[in-house]
Amino acid sequence: QVQLAESGGGLVQPGGSLRLSCAASGSIFAIYDMGWYRQAPGKQRELVATIPNGDSIRYADSVKGRFTISRDNANTVYLQMNNLKPEDTAVYYCNAELSRLGLPRIKSTYWGQGTQVTVSS
Repeated sequence: QVQLAESGGGLVQPGGSLRLSCAASGSIFAIYDMGWYRQAPGKQRELVATIPNGDSIRYADSVKGRFTISRDNANTVYLQMNNLKPEDTAVYYCNAELSRLGLPRIKSTYWGQGTQVTVSS
């Protein structure tokens, strides 16, 4: 019933830009937090940025000044990625904490399928 649909990944050169999108759809009562995580081969998953409702936006130190997270009224979260570096290469996952319609007191975490971002010359 609930899906997170991601798009925008691809291959870019160092210094280039890319914008990721993630749309949440289905029987959703409320979304409390949306964000982006990434995982490089052989490394742990890490939080990139989060934009909770009514709270401060947070970024990983490695992306501050280069990435910008935003959210619109259609339950969509974006990640604008500028001045990309080879070390940004990873699978990027959309994340949302939400409650479902009819079960408003139960919060659950949902994940997108992931989108590949490759930064290479």
